[in-house]
Amino acid sequence: MATKKIAVIVGSIRKGSYSKAVAKYVASIAPKDLSFEFVDIANLPLFNQDYDDENQVPASWVEFRKTIKDADGFLFVTPEHNRSFPAALKNALDIASRPYGQNVWGDKPGAIISVSPGAIAGFGANHQLRQVLVFLNVLTMAQPEAYIGHITASLNDKNEVANEGLQKFLKAYVDAFDAWVNRVSK
Repeated sequence: MATKKIAVIVGSIRKGSYSKAVAKYVASIAPKDLSFEFVDIANLPLFNQDYDDENQVPASWVEFRKTIKDADGFLFVTPEHNRSFPAALKNALDIASRPYGQNVWGDKPGAIISVSPGAIAGFGANHQLRQVLVFLNVLTMAQPEAYIGHITASLNDKNEVANEGLQKFLKAYVDAFDAWVNRVSK
């Protein structure tokens, strides 16, 4: 079985990101046929259609679009900001879906993990992101769903996933994602 390159898109751009901690853990326990590549979205200029229309596309957009196009699938790990996903993540989604007719997200498998220090576990972010991914034709894994609440109780002082229950859940999740990627990827 060929190795599949998975672009990991972390919605939080904060240095001590809980989402990034979870994403790193998932990448560390993934089956060997998945190769995870973390894609930084922190420094992408805000999407503006004028850049494409006037052939003044920022170099960071060109590189980002190529990285997304070259990926075999996507893992989105995101916090919740005001019952939605962060603006940096929406910006990244917009950049790689344009110019019109050149969406590089489409027809590839994806999965979502939402992370929150609160009890609702990023439910709003997860479902709003899922809605956008449907439009972008990302073949998003339906089950299992991953809403991780009270994340700070599951991390150690080095910001690493230390809770055994969460570790077990994330292992089952990444194994399901592996099966999903291998079932639907081209």
